[in-house]
Amino acid sequence: MRKTILLVSGLLFSVSTNAQILDVIKSTVKDQLKKPTTTTSTTKTNSTTSTGTTSAINLGSLTSTQISSGLKEALSLGVNEGVKKLGVTDGFLKNEAVKILMPEKLRKIDTTLRSLGMGSLADQGVKLLNRAAEDAVTEAAPIFTKAITSMTITDAKNILLGSDNAATTYLQTKTQTQLFTAFQPKVKASLGKVGADKVWTNLISKYNTLTGQAVSTDLNEYVTNEAINGVFKMVAEKESGIRNNSVMRTTSLLQKVFGAQDGK
Repeated sequence: MRKTILLVSGLLFSVSTNAQILDVIKSTVKDQLKKPTTTTSTTKTNSTTSTGTTSAINLGSLTSTQISSGLKEALSLGVNEGVKKLGVTDGFLKNEAVKILMPEKLRKIDTTLRSLGMGSLADQGVKLLNRAAEDAVTEAAPIFTKAITSMTITDAKNILLGSDNAATTYLQTKTQTQLFTAFQPKVKASLGKVGADKVWTNLISKYNTLTGQAVSTDLNEYVTNEAINGVFKMVAEKESGIRNNSVMRTTSLLQKVFGAQDGK
């Protein structure tokens, strides 16, 4: 009997001890399972911090003067190339991106004249609109130059980290009104110089006689706006190229400044 009691007591003690050991094992396992999660979180945080630091270092390696000079150089290239390409014979006419078409309200004239075998007159009208723009576009250069040189350090930093056409948009905001004021009298003179005013008077007169209508439009204002839009398209194209294609960064300054913004 005594042996039986001792045996039972031993078993109970053993069960109790094993239960305690099992609790310890469970607790240890839980602790171990928690550690990888904490490590992963830390690693992720460190990675994010590291990435942020890298971006800051890239831009931080540039001085304010370098950023400003780089943006001004990029804009000057865009303006000079744009004006040079547009300010020659066929600069507008043979460039589909900026070619000036008939004013929308006069396009029915084009259709009607062509249907009556007067397509050459319509073609001549469009050609001379583009000739007037090509003649007037050189007025843009000094206005753009003034806007570029007045760019502040803050403007430059915001532009560098902006969209693909941030510099062009800045230039447009600063020069749109001045360009219109400068272009309009030049375009008017150019329309007369290339004979566009007489051709269009004849063209509209023929249309009105044939249809019994009284169509008219302000060609001077229309060509002025289209010429300005054409210049900005060319500048935007150059800016986007410099931002996205390292081959177009033709100076060490452009390479340094826009190389830094690659990692923004």
